[in-house]
Amino acid sequence: MRTLDIAIAGAGPAGLAAALFLAEAGHRVTILERFEAPRPLGSGLILQPTGLSVLARLGLLERILALGARIDRLVGHEVERGRTVLDARYGRRRAGARFGLAVHRAALFNVLYEAVRERGIAVETGIEVAGFEPASGGGFVLDARGRRHGPFALVVDASGARSPLRSYLSDGKGGTELAYGAIWATLRWAGGFDPHALTQAYERARVMIGILPIGRQRPGDDEEAAFFWSLKVADHAALVDGGISAWKARVLGLWPEAEPYLAQVDDFDRFVLARYRHHTLARPFREGLVAIGDCAHSTSPQLGQGANMALIDAAALASALDCHDDLSDALSAYAAMRRRHVRLYQALSAVFTPFYQSDSAVLPFLRDRLVPALASIPPGPQILSAMVSGFLVDPLKPIGIAEPDWR
Repeated sequence: MRTLDIAIAGAGPAGLAAALFLAEAGHRVTILERFEAPRPLGSGLILQPTGLSVLARLGLLERILALGARIDRLVGHEVERGRTVLDARYGRRRAGARFGLAVHRAALFNVLYEAVRERGIAVETGIEVAGFEPASGGGFVLDARGRRHGPFALVVDASGARSPLRSYLSDGKGGTELAYGAIWATLRWAGGFDPHALTQAYERARVMIGILPIGRQRPGDDEEAAFFWSLKVADHAALVDGGISAWKARVLGLWPEAEPYLAQVDDFDRFVLARYRHHTLARPFREGLVAIGDCAHSTSPQLGQGANMALIDAAALASALDCHDDLSDALSAYAAMRRRHVRLYQALSAVFTPFYQSDSAVLPFLRDRLVPALASIPPGPQILSAMVSGFLVDPLKPIGIAEPDWR
C-alpha cells in the first residue's frame, strides 16, 4: 500500500494501537482526541493472551507485564449456599501456560501513549469529532465547532460505542442498550483474595460483585484492585439516594470477605457508572472511513474481550493495508479478517450475559448447575479456557501474529 494520510478519531487502546501499527508501516498518522490532555476512562480490565500477543508484536509486552497482575483463573460462587459455580482456568500450551493480565486502564493507556510519543506520532487534542464528509479519495473529519480537518485518505473511527461517526457506517439499527451496567471503583489492594484470580460473588443474576487485582498504574505505585457491583442502570439513582452506608451493609451481607475494600469507600464519588450496549456493524467500513474497537462491535464485559478485540482490530487493519494496494480491497480484507472472531464472541456474549446479569430466576439456576459440570468434565475445561483466552477461533493467524512464549 502507498503511504496514506490517516486520521484516527480517539486516543483509547484501539486508536493508540492503530496509530503505532500504521506509523510503523510508513503511513502519516494524526490522532484526533476530544480531551485537552489525552487520558483513560474507567477502572480495570483483563488483557487476554490475544491482546497480550498484539502488545508483544508492538514491542510493549515487557512494559505492560511490569505493571499488571497475572491472572490464572476466573472464579465465582453463589452467595446463598456458597457453592463455586465458576472456575475457568487458562490452559497450557506447548510454549507454557497462557494467562491473563489484569491492568488499570490507565496502565494500558500510559504504555501505549508513551510509545506514541516516543515514535513522534501527531496527537491533536481538544477536537471533538462530530462528523465525516466524504471527498474524492477519502474524506474530512468535522468537529463540534464546525471545523473541517483533512483531507485524509482514510479516517479510522476508534472513538467508542457511542461514536458520532458510527451513523455513517450503520444500517440504521442503533444496537441495544443493555439494562444492566455496573459501578466500578479503583481501590488499594488489601489482600484476602487470590492475587492471581478474578473473584466474583453472585446473587442469582440480579447481583454480581467482583474483585480484580490490577497491579499498578505506573512503576513504583501501590498495587490496586478493581471493585465492581452490577446493577440496573435505571436503579443507579435510587442506589445513590439510599446512601453509601445502606449499600455497604447490603454488600457485606452478601460477601463479608469484601470488608477491607468497602472500608476504603466513603461515598459513591469513588465509583464510575458503566453502561453497556450490544451492537455489531454488519459492514465496518465505507470509502474513506473504517471502524475499529467498540465503534465496530460492543457488548457487555462478561467475557472480558473488549480491549483485546480492539487491539486485534488495530493489528488487522494495518495488516490488510500492508497486503493490498487498493484501499477498498484492503478495507474489505480487514472486515473479512475479523468477521468470524467478532461474530462468534458477540454471539457468545449475547447468550451468556443474561445468565449473570438479568432478572431471570431460571437462567442462574441453570448456570449454577451446568457451568460447574462444564468446568470439570473434558472437553469442558478446554472449551472454557479457549473462550476466556479469546482463542475459541484463532484471531491472530489471519493477521500474521504469533503467540509469545508464555514460559
